[in-house]
Amino acid sequence: MKVLVATQKPFSATAVAGIEEIVKNAGYEFAKLEKYADASELVAAVADADALIVRSDKVTPDVLDAAKNLKIVVRAGAGYDNIDLAAATAHNVVVMNTPGQNSNAVAELAIAFMIFMSRNQFTPATGSEIQGKKLGIQAFGNVGRLVGKKAEVLGMQVMAIDPFIPAEKIREAGAEPADSLEHMYSSCNFISIHIPATPQTIGSIGYDLISKMPKGACLVNTARKEVIDEAGLEKALAEREDLKYITDVAPDNYAAMKEKFGLRIFATTKKMGAQTAEANMNAGIAAARQIVDFFKTGNARFQVNK
Repeated sequence: MKVLVATQKPFSATAVAGIEEIVKNAGYEFAKLEKYADASELVAAVADADALIVRSDKVTPDVLDAAKNLKIVVRAGAGYDNIDLAAATAHNVVVMNTPGQNSNAVAELAIAFMIFMSRNQFTPATGSEIQGKKLGIQAFGNVGRLVGKKAEVLGMQVMAIDPFIPAEKIREAGAEPADSLEHMYSSCNFISIHIPATPQTIGSIGYDLISKMPKGACLVNTARKEVIDEAGLEKALAEREDLKYITDVAPDNYAAMKEKFGLRIFATTKKMGAQTAEANMNAGIAAARQIVDFFKTGNARFQVNK
């Protein structure tokens, strides 16, 4: 069995060494493709691979067509919209993610974003504190719950909504259940988004919701770029000179928006929610272990294309 780690944005050297050790100790061949410039390099590299570990790399029908031996792809992270699930299923390839491994890193970034925007991006102007403010969490999975716990420790009031989690479970986790998205957006000083990009969520957060936010409110996006209706976001920011937006997935027209809205908007230069040494290690090691377990025992617990 050959396990290929294919990452345009590589794991840390320590994480790669850990993955390699797990793979080789299981008796499998280890290979890696890092910092590749074109998708054709991935297509060539995957030709004889039995397993593939990726980060944000695109696993397209072309990749899957070329991978004649491929049996499993593991996305080192929670989101998996970079993998064509339908094509993988058609090729009888199991797709897994590694839920929870990056959660703390993303949660810490969301909290840091709130402080950063409250302090006017660390410029000398007078800012505000997040203590006593109300935080709304959209999606209350691994990351959302951690954001809620950290926010509560910092003295914030926490509200949450998740269509897959009953209100009583949200209460048990220490948050106030929101009656609706509209209720939460209109009630909270901060909204932290943690929804995946699906046909139901793409473009779902736009003018109607953002314009309902209280005076001085800030929208925090550490999820996916695609869930934001960027035209609606720009319209809301233009009409409401008090609203703010921060993200680690820059809008298409970020340069123009930054020029127009100044300190009310900020985007990191690349997606960085999982960019910590700990998350790097956790997700990579989990991916390797899941592949070995799959080959040894058939365990497909984290399969996402069932």
